[in-house]
Amino acid sequence: MTPPLLFLDVDGPLNPYAAKPERRPEGYLTYRMALASEWGSDVYGRRKPLRVWLRPEHGSELLALPYTLVWATTWTAEANEWIAPVLGLPELPVVEWPQPREAGRGGVHWKTRRLVEWADGRDFAWVDDEVSDADVAWIGEHHPGRALVHRVDARHGLRDGDFAALTAWAQRAPAAVE
Repeated sequence: MTPPLLFLDVDGPLNPYAAKPERRPEGYLTYRMALASEWGSDVYGRRKPLRVWLRPEHGSELLALPYTLVWATTWTAEANEWIAPVLGLPELPVVEWPQPREAGRGGVHWKTRRLVEWADGRDFAWVDDEVSDADVAWIGEHHPGRALVHRVDARHGLRDGDFAALTAWAQRAPAAVE
């Protein structure tokens, strides 16, 4: 049996960027990353390192999940260059986003349509900090497989309860979108 996909966002689930700058969450370390993408530039186009908080233990926790891991982040391939080595992850497949990004309608996230296309009917879980009930509804109407849309608080990142929820969902018999 083919394991479900786990679409992983970086900022929010793995990098709790919304935590107060002086209150890095417990277990996270600070990294400075000089990205090649526009995310590494200030408003004047100058290159500056981005502050990223990562918890290295997340790598082994993610690998222990019964999923095929896939980057679903604006970091795109740079997640393999910058994030994967810190977490001890192998190079993962990457969802490429259409350019320009098409805004979702009716509160649906701009990533949602592309993730359903990428999954191509395969069961998947999506971990992100910007998902909503509109995404759950849209996926339910357009995706023939099972899907779990799992929101992570961007102030805390992935926690034990998130890993437990992902494991429990993957181990359940096929059902409807949740």
